[in-house]
Amino acid sequence: QLQLVESGGGLVQPGGSLRLSCVASGFSLDYYAIGWFRQVQGKEREEVSCNDNRTDYVDSVKGRFTLSRDNAKNTANLQMNSLTPEETAMYYCAAVRKTRSDFCTELPRSRRYQYWTHWGQGTQVTVSS
Repeated sequence: QLQLVESGGGLVQPGGSLRLSCVASGFSLDYYAIGWFRQVQGKEREEVSCNDNRTDYVDSVKGRFTLSRDNAKNTANLQMNSLTPEETAMYYCAAVRKTRSDFCTELPRSRRYQYWTHWGQGTQVTVSS
């Protein structure tokens, strides 16, 4: 069974940091592009970062968020620094098998959403004092 499981969410003060993890089982992330998304209740899901051979970030998180992979653990991580209350959301990871080398950089973010095939259940991040 192909599965993604996120962890690492929680309550953090404004300006604080969290590190989210996404563990894959049933398939190897080596052959998949990885995305991190967030969703505020009542709003659309927003792609935060996408990684295949390179990494793309939405402008609002550039310089603060870092997506990394740990191939030995079949895990993708999202380090989030300088968090703001507006970034309170459910965070999800997603994966899609790599069929092109430039999925995360040449395909516009709005067009990528339809291609993600595997999703985790999400982990809640709350930024509040």
